[in-house]
Amino acid sequence: MATKISPLSGFPELLPEQRYVEQQVIDTLRHTFELHGFAGIETRAVEPLDQLLRKGDTSKEVYLLRRLHEESAEGHAGLGLHFDLTVPFARYVLENAGKLEFPFRRYQVQKAWRGERPQEGRYREFTQADIDIIGRDVLPFHHDVEVTRVMVDALNRLDFLPGFRLQVNNRKLIQGFYAGLGITDGDEVMRVVDKLDKLPTERVRSMLVEEAGLDGATADRVLGLATIRATDDSFVAAVRALGVEHELLEEGLAELAELVSSCADLVSDRVRVEADLSIARGLDYYTGTVFETRLDGYESMGSICSGGRYDALASDGRTTYPGVGISLGVSRVVVPLLARTGLTATRRVPSVVVVALTDEGSRPASEAVAHALRARDIACEVAPSPQKFGKQIRFAERRGIPYVWFLSDGGHQVKDIRSGEQVDADPTTWTPPAEDLRPTITSKEQNQ
Repeated sequence: MATKISPLSGFPELLPEQRYVEQQVIDTLRHTFELHGFAGIETRAVEPLDQLLRKGDTSKEVYLLRRLHEESAEGHAGLGLHFDLTVPFARYVLENAGKLEFPFRRYQVQKAWRGERPQEGRYREFTQADIDIIGRDVLPFHHDVEVTRVMVDALNRLDFLPGFRLQVNNRKLIQGFYAGLGITDGDEVMRVVDKLDKLPTERVRSMLVEEAGLDGATADRVLGLATIRATDDSFVAAVRALGVEHELLEEGLAELAELVSSCADLVSDRVRVEADLSIARGLDYYTGTVFETRLDGYESMGSICSGGRYDALASDGRTTYPGVGISLGVSRVVVPLLARTGLTATRRVPSVVVVALTDEGSRPASEAVAHALRARDIACEVAPSPQKFGKQIRFAERRGIPYVWFLSDGGHQVKDIRSGEQVDADPTTWTPPAEDLRPTITSKEQNQ
């Protein structure tokens, strides 16, 4: 009796034409990161459990490694799959610090695993793309601007994406404001404020009073800060109008104003850079700039791209390695867009040509044509069997391949099966139009 195979929730698998879209995203990101001088690395999939749990609230998300016949008292090998790329990168920097040149600029596109409840944009196995710049003891602020501009450049090159809004804030600004108000547990207040994109303002205000211990007037001022938005440096005056003073607040305001002003030339009909003073980022290691990014029309997916400044990525007791980085959830973006917009490649295979077979005896000649085409980087394949030419044409058509190559005693011809045009051709010189050479990305929305 046949066994029915069901999909495994949270572990997305793509069809070839969908996988092509994902590969194009990854190739574009890699190309852009390398244009800006970032070096690619790949870290191992597993890390010691004590390293993975340093963040404190992630134990329920870590997949543990366990042999089938595990005999240790713990029941596992003390290793877990990494749930992001920051923890393994911190370890990588410490292990290789003597071999790296600082500031060290790296990109990493790799799988990660997280044991959380699957939902749109959140998966148990997913691909992330990270860029970071790491210094030794110090890292000038201009690198915060740099990683912002690099990621905006990369997203801009993914022209099939909808418009997006890069929201930026600064933890110094937030912490300085809270200190100026006399708040002692700023981390707890930030944790609550970070829920503003999920909960009504009145509910967050109640939580600030009930859970963070603020009085009503202080909660109102905290929310007054969090509601400030601006696409230029006008937010500085809006913050100062709240009447709070603190040295750290002024430092954060200056840095955020510089970041927004330095990215003003990136703004377009697809790109907006906005100072959003509600953005705090829940993780406690951020110390300065923080980023979040949302796609227009897909706000329910939450932030697709986030990160920030951390002044102590890692330390060996003698040297501290500060950094700034931003991470794009490749799966978080691609998989929902595939489902919602029908994003796909124009053909299911890379091949632009099928070389027809007259009979099995002609296979060497057809393979020679294919070899000549591939030598000039034209993707092609030989028909699997010498069926009638009509069937070989339909074979190409089903796969989205636009051309069929025919051999005869009198020479060669290539047929565009879309238009029916058939012309003489030489495999050492013929080249398809540029728009046909590679599959392109399209969507149902574009085709309507």
